[in-house]
Amino acid sequence: MSKEKMEMVPTRDGFGKGLVELGGQDKDVVVLSADLTDSTRANWFKKEFPDRFFGMGVAEQDMFSTAAGFALMGKVPFACTFGVFASGRAWDQIRVSIAYMHLNVKIVGTHGGISVGPDGATHQALEEIALMRIIPSMTVIVPADAVEAKKATIAAAKIKGPVYIRLGRAPVPVITRQEDVFEVGRANVLREGEDVAIFACGQMVCEALTACDILEKEGVKARLINLHTPKPIDKETVLKAAKETGAIVTAEEHTVMGGFGSAIAEVVAGDSPVPVKMVGVKDRFGLSGEPDELFAYFGIKAKDIAAAAREAIKMKKE
Repeated sequence: MSKEKMEMVPTRDGFGKGLVELGGQDKDVVVLSADLTDSTRANWFKKEFPDRFFGMGVAEQDMFSTAAGFALMGKVPFACTFGVFASGRAWDQIRVSIAYMHLNVKIVGTHGGISVGPDGATHQALEEIALMRIIPSMTVIVPADAVEAKKATIAAAKIKGPVYIRLGRAPVPVITRQEDVFEVGRANVLREGEDVAIFACGQMVCEALTACDILEKEGVKARLINLHTPKPIDKETVLKAAKETGAIVTAEEHTVMGGFGSAIAEVVAGDSPVPVKMVGVKDRFGLSGEPDELFAYFGIKAKDIAAAAREAIKMKKE
């Protein structure tokens, strides 16, 4: 798959468009931003619905507490900031004030993963899928592209309870279509195959597509699943893939500890044990650099996914 021939759009743009559409549909939708209005694309909502936008300044903990108050008053608040600040700086407020109360707050963390690039380790959230999915009642969505991000935003507004949406900064290929079905908690099988199953989320879905092309040239038929909802996880699709292929690879722009791959391994270990190889960042912080350089440095490119698939297939034969 050649990225050069594809439309490149940041997933945060899809979120911004989804917010504006929601604003026109539901007067109870309100948006809060922690001094990152332009970066999160919340400025698009602010322009159209200024009376329902609230700039909270550099005060993430206060923002999420305020969002909880809005939810208690029957509003549907979307609280936006960088993922590293939402998941780290305000984790206690999200856990106690929002999730424990099962409040209808939508938490949007942009600039996830190492594709943040030159901003470096302090701004590269590599832990937030893990931190959010371990909170009871929290739904976690990681859209593959801008089209899916818009659908995820609109779908999140219909869910009663807390939702975390992980978005990226860098432009990524648009690989899904408007007509594709998007359902929270239901994975999408993009390619069929019986030799190995590759699960991916976020922009790693595109890398996984390229990995499938590499493997196909070697005679390996890989099943590719876009598991855009790490929680609630689609156990049925995961177990079906495990039983029918006998080997799994997971791909995430996130630490391999406790995140997307771990969620899949938990399902497999309990009901259908097969080899699972995880492609992701290995127990370390990020670095400054261009996204593509960092993907290569941390070993999460298409070639790394393909290599993991070969290892998983070998393990199931031993």
